[in-house]
Amino acid sequence: MRFFEYEAREIVKRAGIPVTDYGFTTDAQEAKEIAARIGGPTVIKSQVLSGGRMKAGGVKFADTPEEAEAHAKDILQLEINGHQPRGILVDPRAEFEQEYYAGVVWDGTRKQPVMIFSPVGGIDIEQVAEEQPDKVGRRHFSNILPFGDFEAKEVIASTGVTGGALNKLVPILTKLAKLFVEKDMTLAEINPLARMADGSFIALDAHMDMENEARGRHKKLLADLGVGDDETREAREPTEFELAGEAVDSQDHRGVAGNVTEFDGNLGLVIGAGGGSLTLFDAVRKYGGDPANYCEIGGNPSVSKAKGLAKLVLSKPGVDKIAVMMSIVSNTRVDIVARGVIAACLELGMDPAEKIAIFRIPGAWEEEGFKILEKYGVEYADRSVSLHEAASRAVEKIQGAAA
Repeated sequence: MRFFEYEAREIVKRAGIPVTDYGFTTDAQEAKEIAARIGGPTVIKSQVLSGGRMKAGGVKFADTPEEAEAHAKDILQLEINGHQPRGILVDPRAEFEQEYYAGVVWDGTRKQPVMIFSPVGGIDIEQVAEEQPDKVGRRHFSNILPFGDFEAKEVIASTGVTGGALNKLVPILTKLAKLFVEKDMTLAEINPLARMADGSFIALDAHMDMENEARGRHKKLLADLGVGDDETREAREPTEFELAGEAVDSQDHRGVAGNVTEFDGNLGLVIGAGGGSLTLFDAVRKYGGDPANYCEIGGNPSVSKAKGLAKLVLSKPGVDKIAVMMSIVSNTRVDIVARGVIAACLELGMDPAEKIAIFRIPGAWEEEGFKILEKYGVEYADRSVSLHEAASRAVEKIQGAAA
């Protein structure tokens, strides 16, 4: 779940990291009042969950409160990459001596957070890493053991920062690392982290992403920030089809039968088994298939959930057939999924043998599941058929029907 900049600033501030005297508002007149309170030149920033604000005209500079008000009126009406602004952030136009980058991100390969620091801030860290690799310091650290100041110090010092700047930066990065772990973040980034003329450091911008499943652990923080329980904070709003998938998955606690993403193809997918769902989706496309959706099923869902997911996919306009495929599983009964997808077809008045292109789920209770499928004439595949072969067969079948 992504946070707006003004929310990320508040999270950083609560962690004890210095920030500017900013203000958030949805009203141009109040923007004028905030600018007057700040005194001096200000920056008016659109609050959208999208990049490219500056290029789109969503960031403007003002020398007076009246100018801030005028910019606020324009920016509040400005759509950026399909996003209407939540509001605007009024920020002092800071005079700094140098911009730094400080961030922590989750490394899915190592299954650990990695701290990243650079004395070259204000631009994308990827660009710095490509053009000046010696100016980027990295270090993985435990999200279980306590974080030590020495870990932050090593990362900063590796980029050539020494002396007073090093000593002042260490507590900031230490607080950022602790914030990342305590708040279940997947990204905690300050860019730029500015060194002011007096040698102090201030966060001029911040980006925060929280693990969506952790929202329940941080209800007070989210409530304080004004984040509604129904806010998805996705790159786009979910479609009716995707919301219906969430409803299927939430009908009971058993297993998973959801995580639906809508596409425009003609082959519906009921797929799962961890990374197997991604593998299968990619395999369908590799062999020329046109997926109608992505989803995940596993963890031994109930028959009703398996049926609900299959009915949803089968009912999607444009879907000609569905492919039911998983990797080899021990925690999901094959017969339960078979009963669910067969029941979905029958309740919709469809012939299972015609609508199910292939059923490839080897695992627990597979003999019972295969007997059910055989009864209704559905083609099924055991573990001797690879995921790619199963995907290829499904694509061939739907292409043959189209021809």
